Amino acid sequence: MGKYFLNGKERELKEGSRYIDIARAVQAEYNHDILLFNADGKLKELSQPAADGAELKAITAADKIGMDSYRRSCIFMLMKAIYNTAGIDKIEKVKVLYHMGTSLYIEVLGDVNVDGEFIEKAERLMRLYAESDIPILKRTMATEDAVSLFDSYKMYDKKTLFEFRSASMVNIYSMGKFDDYYFGAMVYSTSFLKYFSLSPYEGGILLNLPDIKEPEKVLEFKPMPKVFAALKEASANLKKMGVETVGGLNKKIVAGELPEIIVTQETLMERKIADIAAMIEKREKCRFVLIAGPSSSGKTTFSRRLSIQLKASGFRPHPISLDDFFLNYADMPLDENGDPDRENIGAVDLDLFTSHMDKLLKGERIEMPHYNFKTRKREYNGKFLQLNENDILVIEGIHGLNDKLSYNLPEESKFKIYVSPITQLNIDERNRVPTTDGRLIRRIVRDSRTRQTDAMTTISWWPGVRKGEEKNIFPYQEEADVIFNSSLVYELSALKLWAEPLLYAMPKDCPEYLEAKKLLKFFNYVLATDNDNIPATSLAREFIGGSCFDAT
Repeated sequence: MGKYFLNGKERELKEGSRYIDIARAVQAEYNHDILLFNADGKLKELSQPAADGAELKAITAADKIGMDSYRRSCIFMLMKAIYNTAGIDKIEKVKVLYHMGTSLYIEVLGDVNVDGEFIEKAERLMRLYAESDIPILKRTMATEDAVSLFDSYKMYDKKTLFEFRSASMVNIYSMGKFDDYYFGAMVYSTSFLKYFSLSPYEGGILLNLPDIKEPEKVLEFKPMPKVFAALKEASANLKKMGVETVGGLNKKIVAGELPEIIVTQETLMERKIADIAAMIEKREKCRFVLIAGPSSSGKTTFSRRLSIQLKASGFRPHPISLDDFFLNYADMPLDENGDPDRENIGAVDLDLFTSHMDKLLKGERIEMPHYNFKTRKREYNGKFLQLNENDILVIEGIHGLNDKLSYNLPEESKFKIYVSPITQLNIDERNRVPTTDGRLIRRIVRDSRTRQTDAMTTISWWPGVRKGEEKNIFPYQEEADVIFNSSLVYELSALKLWAEPLLYAMPKDCPEYLEAKKLLKFFNYVLATDNDNIPATSLAREFIGGSCFDAT
């Protein structure tokens, strides 16, 4: 007999117990299915032997790590259903491409007609698997054997990925006789995967899933045509560069082709910015360019580069930060913890902003405010502004697309842009790198460089940042006139040099270490490169330093 500790209680641990036995014993104490355990700071799948004397924390789909595991396991179950529906010989490749809301867009390539009938059959199979309680088993395999296995399955992205893996062994998951590799922990069996649906969308399949707020409710997919079009454009650009996965990027690095990839990426991005400037130029009455996007999306560099393109088109742009219209710190609305909530649109002095913009539109001269983040008060330093014939305001801030900000301005005077790294280079055809993880890596690097903030602190802040984004930014994506994808195909390789030491420096006993460990594990697949070939105008420089813009 042994013991474990859970929810402040010491409990009996029977000899030979696995974590699934503990989960079944304590499930009644939880509102949602227990999917994993945190045992003394280490993530444990339910199939693993339970450690004697461990301090446990149950992880459900109401936790980010648990929902990630649930989503990953549902993808595995869908892959099995797709291959069994179509037949392995008919499939060239199945790609998990985009995350839209709580839905994932999957593309099936090969001699397969992905119509409604096909999707209905695949969903019936998934339901059957879920009812059949098929164990999701993990086994360790030599890396060279894994390469051969995925070659036989025609999973060539995985084959390429493992060719650059230095570890001699790799974990492979099985569901019945179906094998695959997944980056991260999985649930115990298919019986845990009860909440999902499939639907057709734009020639592919949508896997619709819950979110952590309501883990037992599959949310209805709301079409996002502008976001989807931007995602498709991003995929087309990756294909042009011949880099669609981390393995593909590693091949380019080894071949000495990264400098060309960087130039190509920067050229494509500059061309897109020039196209946006041309769209603005066609709006004869446009005086306000409103730019919004989530944290670490590169809004500052984008706004500077767009301003240069607008200058080239004959405009005289004036950059404005919405932060300068913040209320004094003492007057800001409070969040649920009683702290000033800068993510809330109520933190912006909307009356002052709308009044100033209205006066500028009428040709009046006004004194612009400046928010002093040290004193936490708004100041006036003699900066006056008046719009003449070719003047245009480039306004950047998280609430830029919210109509409460600019309701008083004529629609023809506004041009709205949503900026975000809406795609990220996938590890392979199945394993996505969430764009939120990419932004978190960016922010860890930038916070350390510009604010002397350690990785543990940045990671601890991140859930609050994400909560604000979900409420104040993401609902307005489709309101934009154009969506600008700020991801860079080479950025993970460049950020690795900076991010890895910061993540390794974190104490292993802190709650944030599980997130750090996941990011470190991911970087094991990415070949690092120096930053010498990245131009000073690059959006990447906003995070790694060396930007020619004031982009901190």
